[in-house]
Amino acid sequence: MSAYSPDLALAQEALASQPFSVYLGARLTAFGNGAATLELDVREELRQQNGFVHGGVLSYAADNALTFAAGTVAGPGLLTAGYTIDYLRPARGSVLRAHAQVVRPGRTRVVCRCDVILLDADGNQTLCAIAQGTIAVAETTLPRPG
Repeated sequence: MSAYSPDLALAQEALASQPFSVYLGARLTAFGNGAATLELDVREELRQQNGFVHGGVLSYAADNALTFAAGTVAGPGLLTAGYTIDYLRPARGSVLRAHAQVVRPGRTRVVCRCDVILLDADGNQTLCAIAQGTIAVAETTLPRPG
């Protein structure tokens, strides 16, 4: 693995180039030292029928945070090889925060873990899900459709 110097501004540009992330209003608030934090404000359309944040939204946040954390050590050109997520409790709150960190950097694969937390209006945090993923270091990036 070659030396890579993480750059928050470049990582934020990469996030901004993902149409789905833009739709969700995701923002990258930390990127470096083997970790990344992704946040988004919870809107009504991101909830399921019981009023909890939809599991797919929690899963999206974990997946993207895992990949960005891997990017702090491996650089760009990464693809999620696989991940698991365990939902611990219903997700209630106003801000979703996914904080991921590298567990083991490798030449072709980077293993990371992620805590998915919901913050309420008073700033109280509730751990709602945990995820672990393997991120593949791609030889080349895929061409953009166009």
